[in-house]
Amino acid sequence: MIKRVKICGITRASQGRAIAQFGATALGFICVSKSPRYIKAEAIAAITSQLPPSIDRIGVFADAELEEIVSVISQGNLTGAQLHGAESSEFCRQLRQKLPGIELIKALKIKTPESLTQAKLYFDCVDTLLLDAYHPQLLGGTGETLDWRSLQSFHPPLPWLLAGGLNPENVARALQLLSPDGIDLSSGVERSPGDKDLDKVARLFATLNP
Repeated sequence: MIKRVKICGITRASQGRAIAQFGATALGFICVSKSPRYIKAEAIAAITSQLPPSIDRIGVFADAELEEIVSVISQGNLTGAQLHGAESSEFCRQLRQKLPGIELIKALKIKTPESLTQAKLYFDCVDTLLLDAYHPQLLGGTGETLDWRSLQSFHPPLPWLLAGGLNPENVARALQLLSPDGIDLSSGVERSPGDKDLDKVARLFATLNP
């Protein structure tokens, strides 16, 4: 049984509540202005105020300034920050000092099996790793899957989430090959960017909990 199911790119309160009721353990909010799933801190707060306190509420950032992350986390009543850019391990340590009680997730875009070596840089400065598919322009939500077999030797000393093109049809196969601590889905359960398809979400949880 997978420990964490994170649905990312939430923009609508009704969908956030419904996804939490289906069984998601975390919701992600895209705090990158150029993303089609971008949502402002005030709008995040309006959604998070309606969620059960047990749900992890993660803000997703890419090469943002420290103070911007701290501000959005506070305004949005978020419990975690996911760093999806080229943030260094030193940046993560600085953010940890600013936000000592907040989960830090470092996303790594895996272009080749060698890309996994960069994970070691973050072992001692973040709480969780997330492996996503590489795309030269897009930060995530691309629908591109990773080569799951190439990740079978990845056993970091901290929890990790599998992302990258997961959907209700392929998630069982991914979990046959890999044992991540959690999974992260966005485009695989959408009608369009930021508009979640609750039928797909229901199929996802039916697959995860047969």
